[in-house]
Amino acid sequence: MSKVMIHATVSVDGFMADPDGGMDWMNGFPVAAEDEHIVRKICSDIGAIVGGANKTQTIEEREIPYGGFLKVPVYLMTHSGQEAVERDGTRFTFVVDDIDEAVRRARQDAGEKWVSVLGGRVARQCLALGLIDEIRLHVVPAVLGEGIPLFAGLERQLRLERLETAAFASEVHLCYRVQRAAPASGE
Repeated sequence: MSKVMIHATVSVDGFMADPDGGMDWMNGFPVAAEDEHIVRKICSDIGAIVGGANKTQTIEEREIPYGGFLKVPVYLMTHSGQEAVERDGTRFTFVVDDIDEAVRRARQDAGEKWVSVLGGRVARQCLALGLIDEIRLHVVPAVLGEGIPLFAGLERQLRLERLETAAFASEVHLCYRVQRAAPASGE
């Protein structure tokens, strides 16, 4: 069965996007072949995606996750039901207010590959429910000061086990396993 990971590029202060949702701040930094290899390897292991729909509760042409080069099923969280959409070989299925269902279906589609969770709100919901196995971050050498955070608002503490750390040109690549809470004594 597949594993579920949060996969995100963040600023040093933990933002995934600027206050308007823009991500242009991620570009223009030196990149080494090793950086590209790490990202390609992660992307090749992704079999499905779970994320949040946009403010209009749909998907726009320019919003295809991973730039559309991953042709894997995408499950988008919404507050109202609608028919699935296909864009450029990618099927977007809308799931109404049931993150467990979205992750379950994505895991089925992913098979032995990974489910990538995109978006701060969806990532925090999955963390709160104990659905995340690993967190993979690419930290860009920028401080935004404000924007859309990845983890802010998570209402519980998590323990992480560092699995990998790599740094080549400018980004730092981090991989953590989310440690499951040990049962209380007597349980």
